[in-house]
Amino acid sequence: MPIKDLCRRHGFSEASYYLWRSKFGGMSVPDAKRLKDLEAENTRLKKLLAEQVFQNDLIKDALPKKMVSAPARRALVREWIAGGASERCALAAIGMSASALRYRPREDRNVELRERILALTHRHRRYGVGMISLKLRQEGRLVNYKRVERLYCEQQLQVRRRTRKKVPVGERAPLLRPTKANPVWSMDFVFDRTAEGRAIKSLVIVDDATHQAVVIDVERAISGHGVARVLDRLAHSRGLPKMIRTDNGKEFCDKAMVAWAHANRVQLRQIQPGKPNQNAYVESFNGRLRDECLNEHWFPTLLHARTEIERWRREYNEHRPKKQPD
Repeated sequence: MPIKDLCRRHGFSEASYYLWRSKFGGMSVPDAKRLKDLEAENTRLKKLLAEQVFQNDLIKDALPKKMVSAPARRALVREWIAGGASERCALAAIGMSASALRYRPREDRNVELRERILALTHRHRRYGVGMISLKLRQEGRLVNYKRVERLYCEQQLQVRRRTRKKVPVGERAPLLRPTKANPVWSMDFVFDRTAEGRAIKSLVIVDDATHQAVVIDVERAISGHGVARVLDRLAHSRGLPKMIRTDNGKEFCDKAMVAWAHANRVQLRQIQPGKPNQNAYVESFNGRLRDECLNEHWFPTLLHARTEIERWRREYNEHRPKKQPD
């Protein structure tokens, strides 16, 4: 059949026939399909390379600029789009989603409160966030403390400490061994962590005469007020000693502890800084607690830690053999 009739029969021109023959002449059908696939893949890769080069140019343009806040990033993307870049390419270059680009911020409802906090800090330059919160309450503003703290920190108004907090220096006396139970206690803290990495802070109180653990109070955090509350509970269940020996930790030197000791007529005796051997009874107990309990358990929760530590304390007091004092 003549080529002209063949082309007419299948609906294409003679020019197309000769073009195809020049490109695919001598090839089988699978070879021709493979060639078309390679050309399509080559076109796709060229397009990706062009987009990558364009994105690199956009990133180089953004390097000298500070692109931390979301408004600044949105402004830069709009600038690129106005310069001819596609929205998809601009968003991919800066790592922003389309919804973030179209976001419209809500009206700030804290403008007046933020200005008032700023005015108070300018007037009272040494006031921290706690005092600022109290001043706002004095003015009749029922504002949540955390809200005040957030606005306070956003404006970087934190007060710098001028000097290191001084701790009272306790009386320096030799370590005496009491002859009967309860007149002298020793206190210290032991730290550990739960499975999620959060801290556990345990207040350990030991009777110097019997070497028994009076209490091990396990919390996430314990302040001077917390120590005083634990001692108040012990006062009702067991009575208080005449003297409590501690190190120079801020919880034991806290005003709340000093006031509690004065009110209950209990002497607080701090050891010399850097000399834990002067508080040897509780330090020795802490070593046993860590070796026999803390290092032997993996605490998934705070409740589990309290249960296991209290179980170990009871076993230590009631069943564990101890050397008797001379």
